[in-house]
Amino acid sequence: MAKRPKGAIIGIGELQPVRYSEGKTTLGLIAESVQLALADAGITKDEIDGLLVGPQVGETPQHVPATVSEYLGISPTMSNTVDLGGATGAGMVWRAAAAIEAGMCETVVCVLANKNEKGQVPRSPNRNPIREFDVPFGASGANTSYALLKREHMEVYGSKQEDFARIAYWSRKNAQKNPKAIFYDKPVELEDILQSPMISDPLRLLEIVMPCAGGAAVIVTSEEKAKQTKNNAVYLKGAGEKITHRAVSQAPTVDQLPFAYSIPHALKQAEIDGKDLDLLSLYDCYTSVVAVQLESIGICKPGEFGDFVRSHTFGHDGDYPLNTHGGQLGFGQADLAGGMSHVIEAVVQLRGEGEERQIPDAKYALVTGNGATLSETTALVLGGEQ
Repeated sequence: MAKRPKGAIIGIGELQPVRYSEGKTTLGLIAESVQLALADAGITKDEIDGLLVGPQVGETPQHVPATVSEYLGISPTMSNTVDLGGATGAGMVWRAAAAIEAGMCETVVCVLANKNEKGQVPRSPNRNPIREFDVPFGASGANTSYALLKREHMEVYGSKQEDFARIAYWSRKNAQKNPKAIFYDKPVELEDILQSPMISDPLRLLEIVMPCAGGAAVIVTSEEKAKQTKNNAVYLKGAGEKITHRAVSQAPTVDQLPFAYSIPHALKQAEIDGKDLDLLSLYDCYTSVVAVQLESIGICKPGEFGDFVRSHTFGHDGDYPLNTHGGQLGFGQADLAGGMSHVIEAVVQLRGEGEERQIPDAKYALVTGNGATLSETTALVLGGEQ
């Protein structure tokens, strides 16, 4: 087992998701997110010497680190673009820690943001294998591809629609304790989910994230510097990452998807068991993604997530607190920043700042990210103590 990269999160900043962001720029949202994270950490931008950003940031499809650095007024000694789809946020954290350990920098800001203007649908210009092998057969978008993965789980294991609907139910229920969630004060019942419109069989509307606008940033520094900051630092205890495919037609079987490697690897680095986790901050663009992760953690066997979700509760005071901020299904998916929301909620809980949704005595959190169609996965174990 390779040694874990050492680092600590000392600052977080997150914009409240909104459905549309009229008059905003992506660079502006990035700057707002970074300002919040700096204020939370109690440091100035002059102390930032590392920068990690996402790809194709709104107004600048190339030279993204240079453009963002100039806009923020920083001069990093380490910078990079992390391109892992929804796994980007989690992937940034361990890369920042690794760069710090390599001596390239000491304090890294990891930031993701995106605008969402009404009536404007981004179109991808790429010509990857999806266009050759999937699109001609109708798999032309995420909904269709994730529907195929959900259908496979149902056919192989006999899982039921109600099992997946319970995941969406708990996401929306937990969002009712988070005033920043886009679906705050908009609860749903299990039957509402099961009766919501069928979008791509067997996926229903309320099992699918709603795109919105927003931004999020975290600041990662060395364990030594973390001791000098105002906040209780949150430490990286373990990490795992795995990519298996891009197009859903090339995906492995449902029991060999990449979370089956990345989650156990992170737990092994942290030297803990899945049952030691106090928070499951799991990427949830679709309900089926959560199902696969629950089975990969080892708290239920492959194919048994349905029995598991029927037998347990998943609120902040439940048996297995899951996405206590509402997850992306309840909090909102601000493009790649949606994945970073899972990192931020873990920090909030481990610092004891969850207020009405605070998990009692939270010590360990599992944070995950997922890109493409269960293709690119990252897992982190975060802890409240060094």
